[in-house]
Amino acid sequence: MVEADSTPLTVPSGGVTGTTEQVAVPATLPLRNGSSETASPEERLALIKENLAEVLDGEIIEKILKEGRHPKIYWGTATTGRPHCGYFVPAIKIAQYLAAGCDVTILLADIHGFLDNLKAPIELVEQRAEYYRFVISAMLEGIGVPLDKLKFVLGSSYQKSAEYVMDLYKMASVVSEHDAKKAGAEVVKQTENAPLSGLLYPLLQVLDEQYLDVDAQFGGVDQRKLFTAAKEWLPKLGYKQRAHLLNPMVPGLHGGKMSSSDADSKIDLLDPPDVVLKKIKKAVAAPKVVEENGVLAFVEFVLLPAAALRGNREFRVDRERDGLEPLVYTSISQMHEDYRNDVLTPQLLKPAVAKGINELLAPIQAAFQASKEWQETTLKAYPPPPKKEKKVKNKGTGYPGLKKKEEEQAAAQNAVDGGAAATS
Repeated sequence: MVEADSTPLTVPSGGVTGTTEQVAVPATLPLRNGSSETASPEERLALIKENLAEVLDGEIIEKILKEGRHPKIYWGTATTGRPHCGYFVPAIKIAQYLAAGCDVTILLADIHGFLDNLKAPIELVEQRAEYYRFVISAMLEGIGVPLDKLKFVLGSSYQKSAEYVMDLYKMASVVSEHDAKKAGAEVVKQTENAPLSGLLYPLLQVLDEQYLDVDAQFGGVDQRKLFTAAKEWLPKLGYKQRAHLLNPMVPGLHGGKMSSSDADSKIDLLDPPDVVLKKIKKAVAAPKVVEENGVLAFVEFVLLPAAALRGNREFRVDRERDGLEPLVYTSISQMHEDYRNDVLTPQLLKPAVAKGINELLAPIQAAFQASKEWQETTLKAYPPPPKKEKKVKNKGTGYPGLKKKEEEQAAAQNAVDGGAAATS
């Protein structure tokens, strides 16, 4: 569960059976929003593969397209942390799948979220799943793709059925502890003396392919071990293999993974424009260095593809302050070249990226403001931390100077007592 230029992103084969494909990015987007019915199978396949790091058993998708059918693809996300701008990376691919005429299922994996080392209290899971539905729908609507081929499924709606549970038992009988740990190594939180729930997590995700009735599963390259396990485990239960579409891991604003637990490393979908600009200005973007550059990566995997889906694949960098014409890019390779040659500098790039992000966020934030239900769900799913009560310090009787005052009072009383005794 969750969350490229012309050179293919290389991922080791790892001894996988079937075909493994390294995917290069097409120079131009061949398919426009709303035209999947008239596009050729080759055009639809190009859009499905764009920017992917790897495709496992891609011939499954190719066969379906050649037959004129619509591939059924699912993406699962554990409903735990609050979604941020990093979610635009899988959202753009989902938008491209929809534009290519695929039937897309988004699994709101509430049970997975609970199993993964109790990342979310079970009481909050249902509300968070509803929040995810609001967010993802708004993201895709803002990009401008039709949602008639999109559906959301709550994991607990079928993962507690008798048939599913029986299949889970069957799979547990044919999968070793070692293989279960290996499959979930990069997606399940690893701790010393970990709970058994971490071993169930990969088994559920593999079974979901069958119970969601899909042709392919989409996820990040961090799930590769789990995807290859699915190719082996499902046939043991008499079920067919599926294709797997792997997205590269995109660096965050500080070069590492964009994390919902680190406020400075992520941009919230409801952040106002000035906050977005402030966070982008703090982002790591070393001059002339394109590797692990999260700002450039966001253009590559989000802003350029989003512009293409809207019908005009370009990214514009204003240079009005310098009295120069804007830089206009239609491919990431052009941007990389200019960035390496210091034509495109961090000082020029960052405001342009902030502007692009704010344009993506504007319709999401408008939808949020217009929906009282979404606002109420947000407070229930991610309640603000309770305010700390100001503790009133109990001075007691030991305040500074008390002892000295008591001694002075005692001496005065002794003097009075002594004087009284002398006159008697």
